[in-house]
Amino acid sequence: MEEAIADRGHLLRNLLLFGRLLRKLGLDVNPGRMIDLANALALIQIGRRQDFFFTAQSLLVQRREDLALFKDAFDLFWVDPRDRVIARGRRQDQTPFTRPEFAPPPLKPQAAEPPGDGTRDAGERTIVETTYSPSDREALRHKDFSQLTAEEMRAIKAMMDDLLWRPGERHTRRLIAGSGAALDLRRTLRRNIAHGGELVRFAERGPKLKPRPLVIIADISGSMERYTRLLLHFIYSLSAGLEQPVETFVFSTRLTRITRPLRQRSVDRALRDVSRAVTDWAGGTRIGEALKMFNYRWARRVMRSSAVVLIISDGWDRGDPDLLRREMARLQRSCRRVIWLNPLLGSADYQPLARGMQAALPYIDDFLPVHNLASLEDLAVRLAQLK
Repeated sequence: MEEAIADRGHLLRNLLLFGRLLRKLGLDVNPGRMIDLANALALIQIGRRQDFFFTAQSLLVQRREDLALFKDAFDLFWVDPRDRVIARGRRQDQTPFTRPEFAPPPLKPQAAEPPGDGTRDAGERTIVETTYSPSDREALRHKDFSQLTAEEMRAIKAMMDDLLWRPGERHTRRLIAGSGAALDLRRTLRRNIAHGGELVRFAERGPKLKPRPLVIIADISGSMERYTRLLLHFIYSLSAGLEQPVETFVFSTRLTRITRPLRQRSVDRALRDVSRAVTDWAGGTRIGEALKMFNYRWARRVMRSSAVVLIISDGWDRGDPDLLRREMARLQRSCRRVIWLNPLLGSADYQPLARGMQAALPYIDDFLPVHNLASLEDLAVRLAQLK
């Protein structure tokens, strides 16, 4: 029994990595399709490679022109490790499998790819493989982002990309067919015509569900510099992992909207475009002024009352605390929930003594740490529980 559970867990981890590989290659593979594939594999003989291949192809390939690419990726990824070692010895002089502008991730479950600087040509891709034991990976999950080595940072980015983000859904006013508390009289009558009008079968309808919109406002001032690079990667992974758009802003001394640059399909290109759009990296902090600009210029354009707002900041502020207090109150009234993510909150002896943090606290619904991968996993659970 325990062996079966372990095998199932190993398969799911590899499915996540395979989906990540396909997304890097440009296929439209979302978490929902990967979940459908995991459920479908329970109904076939997974040991039969051909059955596995055609099941995966039918669920993950949407366009005819992607069939050949999918087959190459499947053959490359789903290989017995022993066969892979033999194959490497035979193909040392051959060009590795690549597709222009997209770098496939490493093939081992614990692999990670190096961060791009936006200066390499599409064909100049380097695959770095780093193997971590289960205990090493567990330790890495709890290691503070500010203390990571370059190698560990690459591994953490790969783990971030594998997180599933499913914010809670909201009920809309529109009613649709399905199970619900309301009786659909018209559909009930039509359904029972064959029974001479006698009400034998009832049709119900319930509210249509929509995911809650997310707005992210992130601090990129000097005091956040140790965390900025990884947190921007987290924001990109979160935006890429959701079907609904995520509105994203960053601030130091001024507010900048970076929603459009983050829509790039390549994380390196997205972060390069963000760096070009933002002019106040690692500057001073004016949280109140930034929130005022958001409230007056952007809130009505990009945010509904059902939105969840994530503010990422350590709370160190050089501005007017009264202004911050007023703008936090205005923001809280305008959205469903305000979640403040503070990397310093991960420290056991942290106290919110900064005047900016003290001014904001009364208007925060959830005050959470965001200093390591485990804290991001906890955030994913918290968002999924929102009603």
